Amino acid sequence: MNTLDAPSQSLSFAIFAAVVSVTLLLCIMTSAERDDLDEFYTGYRTLAPVRNGLAIAGDYISAATVLSTVGIIALTGFDGMALALSTALSLLLLMFLLAEPLRNAGRFTMADALTRRARSRTVRVAACTVTLVALLPMMVFQLVGAGHLVTLVLGFEGSSVRTGTIVTLGILMIGYASIGGMKGTALIHIIKIVVLMGAAVLLALLVLERVGWNPSQLLSLARDGSGAGDAYLRAGLLQVEAGSLRDLDMVSSQLTVVLGAACLPHVTMRMNTAQDAPAIRRAMSWAVTTTSVFVLLILVIGAGASALLGHRIIEAGGPQGSTAFIQLGQAIVAGTSAFSTFVFAAVATAVFLTLLSSVAGMILACGNSLAHDLYAEALRGGKATVRGEMLTARLAGFAVGLPAIALAVLVQDRGLQSLITLSFCTGASAIAPALVLSLFWRRFTRAGLLCTLIGGTLSVAAVLVFSRIFSGSPQALLPERDFAVFPLTTTGLITIPVGFLLGWAGTILSGRGARERQWREYEETEARVLAGTTPR
Repeated sequence: MNTLDAPSQSLSFAIFAAVVSVTLLLCIMTSAERDDLDEFYTGYRTLAPVRNGLAIAGDYISAATVLSTVGIIALTGFDGMALALSTALSLLLLMFLLAEPLRNAGRFTMADALTRRARSRTVRVAACTVTLVALLPMMVFQLVGAGHLVTLVLGFEGSSVRTGTIVTLGILMIGYASIGGMKGTALIHIIKIVVLMGAAVLLALLVLERVGWNPSQLLSLARDGSGAGDAYLRAGLLQVEAGSLRDLDMVSSQLTVVLGAACLPHVTMRMNTAQDAPAIRRAMSWAVTTTSVFVLLILVIGAGASALLGHRIIEAGGPQGSTAFIQLGQAIVAGTSAFSTFVFAAVATAVFLTLLSSVAGMILACGNSLAHDLYAEALRGGKATVRGEMLTARLAGFAVGLPAIALAVLVQDRGLQSLITLSFCTGASAIAPALVLSLFWRRFTRAGLLCTLIGGTLSVAAVLVFSRIFSGSPQALLPERDFAVFPLTTTGLITIPVGFLLGWAGTILSGRGARERQWREYEETEARVLAGTTPR
C-alpha cells in the first residue's frame, strides 16, 4: 500500500479524533442516568424497529466481515463470494428460527433463555464461559486489526507504535461498553452502519464506473487480476490446503458460518432490546435487508479489488487480503488528489468505526454475562442488589477488555485465522445446538444442555488445535510448530453434529423422570416462548 501524503494523513488523523470524540460524547449522553438494570442491559426496549434493525446489523457486520471477507473475495473469487452470501443467510436463519423465541424467552443475556427451563447455577456458569470463549478470540482479532489500520493510515511504523495503538483503542472500547451500556453501543452501531453503507456504496459505484457498468467485464478483469485464471470463478481456491477434501472443507466452512455467525452472544443479546414479538420481527427484517445489501456491495468491492489492484498488491497488504478494502479506497481515484483524499478518508473512517463498535458490542455482551449470570445469579443466587450488579457490569468491561488487549499485543504479528474460526465454530457447535434444543425440544434436560455447551466447546478446541490454521503453515497461529493432522480449515463438519448428539445423549441419560418434568415445564411456557402469548 502506498504511503499517504502529509495532508491526507493529517485529514485522517483529524477524522479519527473527531469520530472518537463524537462517539464517546454520545455514549456519555445516552448512558444510564441511575442504577437501573433494564436501562443498562436493554435500554428499556425503547428502540424503534428501524433503529433496532440497524443496530443489529451494525453489531452483526463485524470488522472480520468488512476486512477479511473483502480480501477473501478478492483473492479466491467464488469461494469468497459463497462465504459472504453465507453471512447473510445466517442472519436470515436467525430471523426465521430463533429471533422471536429468544425475545420471548430471554431477559438480559443468552443464559436467561437457556435457564428458562434448566434453572441452575451450573448452567449459568457454563453459558458465561462459552460466551467468553466465543467472543474473546474475535475481540483479539479485531483489536489487532484496529492497531494495524490506524498505524497504516497515519503512516506510523514499528511494533511498539502498534502496541500503543492497540492499548489506547482497547481502553477506549472498554469505555464505550462500560459507560454507554446497551443504548450507547446501539447508537454507535447505527452511526457505524450508516457510514459503512455510504462508504461501501461509494466504492461499489466507483468500481462499476471503472468497468463501464458491466458486471461481466468486472468478473473478467477480476479473474485476470487474481492470477488464478478460470479457477477464480470456481470453487476450491480457499480450500487449497485441504487437497482432495476441498469440497468437504467448503461445506464445513459454509455450515459453520451459517449456523455460527448469527448465534454469537453479542448478536443474540440484541433480541432482548425489542418491545415485543412484532417489534423484533420488524427489526430483524431491517437487519436482514441491510446486511444483504451490504453483502452485495462487498461482492462488487472484492471483485473490484482483484480487477484494479491485482493479487500481488493485495497479498502484500496483509494475510488473506485484510487491507484490500482500504487499498481500493486509496487507489481507485488516485489521480485526483482532493477526491481521492475524500474517498480514502470515508473508507478509513467506516472501517475505524466498524472496529470500534464491534469490539465495544462484544465487550458489553461478555461484561453483561459476567455481571448478570456469574455474579448476580450464580454467586449471589439472584439476590444481588441492583447497585451491586450495575457496578459489576461496568467493571466487568475491564475484566474482559484488559485480557483481550494483552492477548492482542502478544499475537499481533501472528496469523489470526484460527481465532475467527474458534469464535464461529463455538457459535455453531455449542451455542446454536443449545439454543435450538432448549427452545424447541420438549424433553431437553439440564444435563443435555450442559453436555451441549461444554462438550461442543471442548470438541471445537480439541479439533482446532490439530488443524493447519493452528500450526504447520506460515499463516498459522504457531507457524514454528507442526502437529497438524486435521485436514479441514473449520471444525464444523465434525463438531456441529457432536454438539447436537451430546445434547441428545445427555438428555437420554438423564432418565425418564427428568425428561417428563421438562415436558411439563415446556408445555407451561410453550405458547409464550413460541408465539408471545400467555396460555389460558
